[in-house]
Amino acid sequence: MTMYNIKPNFAKPCCPFIKWVGGKRGLLTQILPLFPSEFENYHEPFLGGGAVFFELYSRGLLEDKNIFLSDINDELINAYLHVKENPTKLISELKKYKQNHSKDFYYHTRSLDREVNFKKTPPIKRAARFIYLNKTCFNGLYRVNAKGYFNVPMGSYKNPNIADEEAIYRASEALQNATIKCQSFTDVLNDATSGDFVYFDPPYYPLTPTANFTSYNQDGFLEAEQIKLFEVFKELSDRGCKVAQSNSDTEFIKELYKAFDINIVMMNRFINSNKYGRGKVKETLIKNYDFV
Repeated sequence: MTMYNIKPNFAKPCCPFIKWVGGKRGLLTQILPLFPSEFENYHEPFLGGGAVFFELYSRGLLEDKNIFLSDINDELINAYLHVKENPTKLISELKKYKQNHSKDFYYHTRSLDREVNFKKTPPIKRAARFIYLNKTCFNGLYRVNAKGYFNVPMGSYKNPNIADEEAIYRASEALQNATIKCQSFTDVLNDATSGDFVYFDPPYYPLTPTANFTSYNQDGFLEAEQIKLFEVFKELSDRGCKVAQSNSDTEFIKELYKAFDINIVMMNRFINSNKYGRGKVKETLIKNYDFV
């Protein structure tokens, strides 16, 4: 049962309750003016930290709309579901993590997904573990190895905000009318209809052959997946949906989407092993509709 639900206070915006590499908080002022001014339902199939969703909600742009949020990362979606449905209990669990936080505790907590019965851990405890690791790992990076095990080292934060009550309660408020699912981006085709707005923020196509790293999930998201995403983008466009996508500024992406409107935006990137992926980096915002 939901334990927190108040009327939105648009004067005090919601924001992500987790850190997320590649999140869009730093791009909102550039990409929001490129979004459609009117649409029916809202879909965000690569949810991640949810910066775009929370901003649209805070501005009142999702009022009286059906909202569909999804991601293939089951630990992430489990955390979202508990933020939505059990924020008070989740905060209580996170306070225990905050009290016990240390280097040894971090690496013990990180190692739990190696255990055979990990998926039988109560979902509320898995949600708290996910948020704890996100708040205390290096740069909030979500990366797994080939076996699907989280393998990011601990960050060097002096006082990480592990139990951020305000962020969790306000996120819970924003999520009350959202349908949240763990599923592939292709499943957006089951729900999106003409007039809906779909925003894709996939793992970016790498700027160089060595710029990619094993992350998000153990299967990766490279050329074949990008082509599949293009096919979904085109099908949504053909059925009358308004579709936008963020991606890298590469010849591969621009050639793939050459029939659509490609806009260049500038983003500060700090986490990249390749010097070309750091600093001010060009990104694309691709859309299938005319700005009104």
